[in-house]
Amino acid sequence: MSEDFYDVLGVGPDASAEEIKQAYREKATEYHPDVSDDPNAEEKFKKIQKAKKVLTDEDKRSAYDRMGHDRYEQAEKHGYDASGGGMGGDPFGGMGGGGMGGGGMGGGLGDIFEQVFGGGGGRGRRRPRSGRDLRTNIEIDLEEAFEGAEKQFTVERPERCDACDGEGHPPSADAETCPECQGRGQVTQVQQTPLGRVQQTTTCSRCEGDGTLYSETCSECRGEGYVRNEATLTVEVPPGIQDGQTLRMEREGAPSPEGGANGDLLIDIIVRDHEQFERDGDDLRYRLPISFPQATFGDTVSVPTLDGTVEFDVPTGTQSGEIFRLEGKGMPRLRGRGQGDLFVKVQIVTPKTLNEEQREALEAFAEAGGDEIEVAEGFFEKIKRAF
Repeated sequence: MSEDFYDVLGVGPDASAEEIKQAYREKATEYHPDVSDDPNAEEKFKKIQKAKKVLTDEDKRSAYDRMGHDRYEQAEKHGYDASGGGMGGDPFGGMGGGGMGGGGMGGGLGDIFEQVFGGGGGRGRRRPRSGRDLRTNIEIDLEEAFEGAEKQFTVERPERCDACDGEGHPPSADAETCPECQGRGQVTQVQQTPLGRVQQTTTCSRCEGDGTLYSETCSECRGEGYVRNEATLTVEVPPGIQDGQTLRMEREGAPSPEGGANGDLLIDIIVRDHEQFERDGDDLRYRLPISFPQATFGDTVSVPTLDGTVEFDVPTGTQSGEIFRLEGKGMPRLRGRGQGDLFVKVQIVTPKTLNEEQREALEAFAEAGGDEIEVAEGFFEKIKRAF
């Protein structure tokens, strides 16, 4: 038995639509493949999306509650559309008049599904489609990705026409029933196949599913029902977001052509490169230039982080290219479970020019044989002072 959709979202069968949406947002945030550490995150995320799709659709949820999970899944597998459109052009529809031997089964399995679900081959009540999703992008600095930010941006999007209230025609326009579909908004085509008759219902192309034709169109939107306007919006960017991830603003997309809910606005995040730090997931990498004496004798140096400057002890005898980890000094993790690390790569800088004191100190060091020969007391201090 497959996992019940209510269990997937962690809600009860009597949950309200708003409770289901809230549960979906929480589960989707937890198991999104881009941010989850769960090895089965992608599979769980798909189940969460499917559960939300069914349980937030009034007709689909009603059918799901009546049939139960397994029977609903089986019906969907065979092409059932719970949005009210019946089976569409399914091969189970009308089996040659009498169906299975001409008696008892009526129009075949398609009719049975329609009776169980309350569909009507396209004649039942259909939930208005939502508007399409729109996509844009915004750029942020690494500091904004670290701290989180409230970003204001402008997007051009279609909006319902105020002049005609989205109808596409003036209120005074004369109306007539579409002769093509007889006001149904849909046309039905029947084809005879070796397996029997196949019936397919499609949107009427003449009235575009409205069922009515009008004598004139709106001059403002030219009959489209919407116009393109610029909108200024504000989005909350969470701390720890990564380059290429997407934020979703619900109901800020395109309007529905059928009077349903607006689509969503998807915002792709672009994190600009930083002058000092290189990002690697939740970790940061920094190149620390030090002098030869600092590497040789050790030193305490200041290292920048996105959260302020910290002191770092360079060990004696540090080699160029050596990497040290500063734990917890990287980027915050999206779900608030601590921070990544800062990896400091040491680079010994060789001076291009030397003053007299520096030259004498290095020559004395070379003559002493480096660290293979015991040097006189105070020799190290002399090099430190010189550099």
